Amino acid sequence: MMENVHLAPETDEDDLYSGFNDYNPAYDTEELENDTGFQQAVRTSHGRRPPVTAKIPSTAVSRPIATGYGSKTSLASSMGRPMTGTIQDGVARPMTAVRAAGFSKAALRGSAFDPLGQSRGPAPPLEAKNEDSPEEKIRQLEKKVNELVEESCIANSCGDLKLALEKAKDAGRKERVLVRQREQVTTPENINLDLTYSVLFNLASQYSANEMYAEALNTYQVIVKNKMFSNAGRLKVNMGNIYLKQRNYSKAIKFYRMALDQIPSVHKEMRIKIMQNIGITFIKTGQYSDAINSFEHIMSMAPNLKAGFNLILSCFAIGDREKMKKAFQKLIAVPLEIDEDDKYISPSDDPHTNLLVEAIKNDHLRQMERERKAMAEKYIMTAAKLIAPVIESSFAVGYNWCVEVVKASQYVELANDLEINKAITYLRQKDFNQAVDTLKMFEKKDSRVKSAAATNLSFLYYLENEFAQASSYADLAVNSDRYNPSALTNKGNTVFANGDYEKAAEFYKEALRNDSSCTEALYNIGLTYKKLNRLDEALDSFLKLHAILRNSAQVLCQIANVYELMEDPNQAIEWLMQLISVVPTDSQALSKLGELYDSEGDKSQAFQYYYESYRYFPSNIEVIEWLGAYYIDTQFCEKAIQYFERASLIQPTQVKWQLMVASCFRRSGNYQKALDTYKEIHRKFPENVECLRFLVRLCTDIGLKEVQEYATKLKRLEKMKEMREQRIKSGRDSGGGSRSKREGSAGSDFESSMTKNYISGF
Repeated sequence: MMENVHLAPETDEDDLYSGFNDYNPAYDTEELENDTGFQQAVRTSHGRRPPVTAKIPSTAVSRPIATGYGSKTSLASSMGRPMTGTIQDGVARPMTAVRAAGFSKAALRGSAFDPLGQSRGPAPPLEAKNEDSPEEKIRQLEKKVNELVEESCIANSCGDLKLALEKAKDAGRKERVLVRQREQVTTPENINLDLTYSVLFNLASQYSANEMYAEALNTYQVIVKNKMFSNAGRLKVNMGNIYLKQRNYSKAIKFYRMALDQIPSVHKEMRIKIMQNIGITFIKTGQYSDAINSFEHIMSMAPNLKAGFNLILSCFAIGDREKMKKAFQKLIAVPLEIDEDDKYISPSDDPHTNLLVEAIKNDHLRQMERERKAMAEKYIMTAAKLIAPVIESSFAVGYNWCVEVVKASQYVELANDLEINKAITYLRQKDFNQAVDTLKMFEKKDSRVKSAAATNLSFLYYLENEFAQASSYADLAVNSDRYNPSALTNKGNTVFANGDYEKAAEFYKEALRNDSSCTEALYNIGLTYKKLNRLDEALDSFLKLHAILRNSAQVLCQIANVYELMEDPNQAIEWLMQLISVVPTDSQALSKLGELYDSEGDKSQAFQYYYESYRYFPSNIEVIEWLGAYYIDTQFCEKAIQYFERASLIQPTQVKWQLMVASCFRRSGNYQKALDTYKEIHRKFPENVECLRFLVRLCTDIGLKEVQEYATKLKRLEKMKEMREQRIKSGRDSGGGSRSKREGSAGSDFESSMTKNYISGF
């Protein structure tokens, strides 16, 4: 900055501050264009300081420093240029410093003032990477290996196990190439062991997922035997799991124990899980005592529901009653570690608190707590049902012991469910009176339990066709809990049984309003609409049910039947095809398909399904009759004989099947066999006119002497038949009464076998 400073000439030696208010024309930058001295200095080398070298002595030594307080005379420098601060041609030369601040030599040559270097333009581009260098190739290959491992894991999570294995193999191949390249470029100590470990571990996991257990074990062995991998011994747990899948239980236990030895005691949770695997393996090998020791150790160190349940199973297997009781008490005592339900009830009217409670009422943590509680209740109920019949002299005493233990625990509400299960056990033992008495004990309980017991009582009485009692207990169940869909469904069933279909439909609708997924109510309302001939609504109900129960044979059957009633055989055939894909051996469904194809005129398809139906159930008379008639129509009477013979075995008192056998012999030209068959029929049914007629005809054609005998018998039978008809006719005329007629239609066995009410019970 000192280059633009000019020293003012000294005017008054005594006034130190004189001259500060005077205007120096050197600072008049607006007149620089008219300043001849300045323009000359810019265009020429006039006034420029030559570069300083070692051979040229510094000017500071040969001249005194001129200041505002210095001498009044100016001295020339050793290089001949005017001294700093002197006045030439009436203009003072600017004062200079050793180095200008913010200026460069280029500025002195006429360039503009640019201390930030903005006039130099953008920065030059970065130097391009040399992709051919070994380090860059290694870096790119390592990146590719990591990407392949990630893609393999993602494919496995998406369920594409084959793609996951291919990616894992590809990653393994590229990782080996990477190791060889690193060995050529750097020392072996610089190899990325973490990458090698992850590649091998992922490959072994994918082999195991694809059930290629031998390859998986070999890969795990490579990891475990490599001492450079820290904590690789834990993978022996995975190897033990593979041996467990292969049912090589001795090796599985061996590797579990080896892994247990290599895991420090600080990893308590991991050790507990391994011990649980050991206990399960002991159960599979039948070593229940060793399994009990393992599970008892777990329950003493870190009790959990699975270990407690497995302990009960092991004690049950050896039949130790006392150990079963102790194990059940340990299972009951396992802490759930979940919050109480009161936490999710807002205690005040504070809107912020209410919002918080609503937010956490059904969040993921709350759902996890519900699942954990449901799992605990399932284990306890299953264990109680398992041990109750064997821990005491009778199952009733055993159930009572379990109920008392449960009542004294945190699962008090399960006691009533155990009582209901006790009633179910009575039912399985065909002791209906005890079951009813047990359920009647709940009539004075709280509304939820009372409703459940009354629902089951209604179910029992409905099965015994005691519809009045069933209706009474259904009313009690509904009154106790109006929102119980099972109670409403049972009430609808009792009304349905009495023929009041409209009222039954109302109960089913109410059950569905309370629980839209109540499949029993949805099925029964479909049946009700069929009874009311509201086929469109029935079809809609069954289609909704089909969306819930995709592979229900009964639902598919009802949909096909509704389409048949709607006179849409093509749709009926399509739904029956779905039905036989679910139950391919259902003879009724196959015969119904044959019937529909026969009504459509497709005899070949009808024959195929009728024959399949006969193959699975060779006692259906309708199918046998159709197949026999089909062979007669197609002129294969010999093949029809076997079907009519089977029909005669099924219905030996029906003469028509034996007549059909004889007729087939006669049509095929085997007259002697036909004659013998007719004679046998005549022996069994001597009053059969049709048989005698064929005997007379055959004997006449063959020329046998018995023709006269059979002709005489035929005339006598015809005369007796005529007299009988006359007596019947005269009796009708004299009585003057009218014969009552019974009208009705019997549905096919196919429909009736599938058309039944669902009953909501236990």
